[in-house]
Amino acid sequence: MATRARFVHASLAVVVLCLVLCAGSLVGPRTAEAASANLPAWTGGVDLYRRGVFTTQKSWLWCTAAGVQIMRNIADRKADHSTAGQRRYFNWMRDRNRYDLPLSAGVDPEGWAAGLRHFVDDRYRLVSSRTFDSALRTAVTRMRLTNLPVALTVSHGNHGWVLNGFRATADPAETSSFRVTSVRVSGPLYGLQSKDGYDMPPNTKLTTAQLKRFFTPWKYAPKSMVWDGRYVSIQPVPLATSSAPSPTASTTVTPGASPDANPSPVSLPSRASATASPPLAATLGGAAISHRPSAAGAVATTPTAISEGSFPVPALVAGALTILAFSLLAVRGRRRDP
Repeated sequence: MATRARFVHASLAVVVLCLVLCAGSLVGPRTAEAASANLPAWTGGVDLYRRGVFTTQKSWLWCTAAGVQIMRNIADRKADHSTAGQRRYFNWMRDRNRYDLPLSAGVDPEGWAAGLRHFVDDRYRLVSSRTFDSALRTAVTRMRLTNLPVALTVSHGNHGWVLNGFRATADPAETSSFRVTSVRVSGPLYGLQSKDGYDMPPNTKLTTAQLKRFFTPWKYAPKSMVWDGRYVSIQPVPLATSSAPSPTASTTVTPGASPDANPSPVSLPSRASATASPPLAATLGGAAISHRPSAAGAVATTPTAISEGSFPVPALVAGALTILAFSLLAVRGRRRDP
């Protein structure tokens, strides 16, 4: 009887613990207290741009290389504008393209993501989203949590921009209930070409409606790619993703270092010649990513598998009720003992 009593007490303790965990889960996602504790105070927005970080691409092919240079300048507080640096980034990333592309196709998104991880910060991940809103919300949330800029594929993947700032109605590091009201972007074609918005002066402020005109779904004309119809960006994903408020819903991140059963490519602007200024029609490259659609439509590739989602409340409840049922049966059996 003493053994049975101890069993009942232990069972009830487990039930209480499960119910406490369930209650905590039902409250909603925890805010990123650990991450936000080290962040600058929220003042209504983020602007990572500063004088000296912008650089113009030195070749029609090098928008991704110039993007790496700009983002490296921001992250490391540098002011590098060298042709040698852009050439180095371009050649290094070309070797890491998912697809075997002609030189005129430049660097594909997987190559660009690899370059950002190697030369800027190893938290950068290639992200493909079903909707503009999902892509933008995850991008600004991660920018806020990491204090790092985001790379965007614009003009249906024919060009690449740097998203280096935004303003929102609330702090994305503290809540998922916010609305992005404007963004700050820098395009490396500025200084080489400025036509039809490609590219505006660095750190140009755009409304979200204006950004949507440029940040458009991927479409690589030469052939069908798995990124077709998706919004492609390269975002700095915080290591402690579970502590951050979810921008929309769950996001699944799958390994991007090795090919997967479902590759998906993307391109950005490239130029075959520096002597002419043709419209944005060439690709910056075509790359493949492995992706699994999430509930929110956001998808990402990363060297490390990460899954962001809610705590499994139904499983906890079921377990707690099962333990409770066994405990009650044990109590009834104890009362019937002579």
